[in-house]
Amino acid sequence: MDALKVSECGPPLARRPLGEGQAVGLARAFKALGDPVRLRIVSIVAGHQGGEACVCDITDAFELAQPTISHHLKVLKDVGLLTSERRASWVYYRVVPERLAELSALLAVPAENSAEVAG
Repeated sequence: MDALKVSECGPPLARRPLGEGQAVGLARAFKALGDPVRLRIVSIVAGHQGGEACVCDITDAFELAQPTISHHLKVLKDVGLLTSERRASWVYYRVVPERLAELSALLAVPAENSAEVAG
């Protein structure tokens, strides 16, 4: 999926409406994060020392079967939130910071708009 272009002049929703393709791709990422297990996985990986976590570290954090964890990891990789690298018999996962920044920028409200909402 093409990355959403974020400029310095404001977040995409404040500048212009999203195109259909952008909306579909971003909705998939938000939907993936809408699952509590996947949200925790992203949190575990992002907060792990060195910014990466072994699949064994992720699996140990849950009382779920390994195939279930693998499914959640695949969903997160498919929407571009995680990347992975195999090292010997283990797979290590990293968060894709640009993808998280893209989602964050989409929801950011410019200062002039937030003052209007608060007032």
